[in-house]
Amino acid sequence: MRLPNVPPPAFTLSAVVVGFLLVDNATPNEQNALGNWLMLVAQYLCTNAAYGQLLQSNAQTPGSFSENQNNSSNTPSDQETIQMLKKMVDALNTEIDELKKNL
Repeated sequence: MRLPNVPPPAFTLSAVVVGFLLVDNATPNEQNALGNWLMLVAQYLCTNAAYGQLLQSNAQTPGSFSENQNNSSNTPSDQETIQMLKKMVDALNTEIDELKKNL
């Protein structure tokens, strides 16, 4: 999986927007449960990345865990990034609507 090539402030703002959307009409208990679940996902990602970095630093051949990072042909254009972010927002809105129906 490759993350979108967006400026750091936009990437951070997307997290704020997602958080704001997820809080909508949720009780404090629901917010707490969802927040803890998201933190668990984040901890998994951080732990996996940290261990991968450790293995990479100990490897005989540096860079064996990374893909060709200098290949600029894999970098999405701004339009592609915007389209991908719009799709993500639409998917989140759909999921939120489904969760609201089930409450």
